[in-house]
Amino acid sequence: MVDVTAKPETAREAVARGHVACQKQTIRLILDEALPKGDVLAAARVAGILAAKRVDQLIPLCHPLLITSAEVTFAPREDAARIEIESRVKTTGQTGAEMEALTAVSVAALTIYDMCKAVDKGMVIGDVRLVAKRGGKSGEYLRPGEE
Repeated sequence: MVDVTAKPETAREAVARGHVACQKQTIRLILDEALPKGDVLAAARVAGILAAKRVDQLIPLCHPLLITSAEVTFAPREDAARIEIESRVKTTGQTGAEMEALTAVSVAALTIYDMCKAVDKGMVIGDVRLVAKRGGKSGEYLRPGEE
């Protein structure tokens, strides 16, 4: 692990995004809560938040963080046949929350896939990326083209 002992604690925030591309009828089933495994987006939200809290157990050399806030939101786009996923993670500490936000999006996407695979095996998880970060020595970062 990188030694962060000498680093000051600062407020930090990371935002990540990704999506699950699927058939339009799959999105309709999700929105209607008509899939056999239940409310897909509720399960994916909880899975993403739980994953953000366990990153140090999943990824070697990641520091355990005291997360002060973790959110996972979804924007179903029937016209584009995809579900957009966004995670926002906050902490006050000596290292950032980028990995927590990225992991939350990834696990939320995997949960959507798992809950929908019976009706749509062709789903694609894509574009998982860090969109923004604040705090720490390197300051702010905003991915070009993102808002």
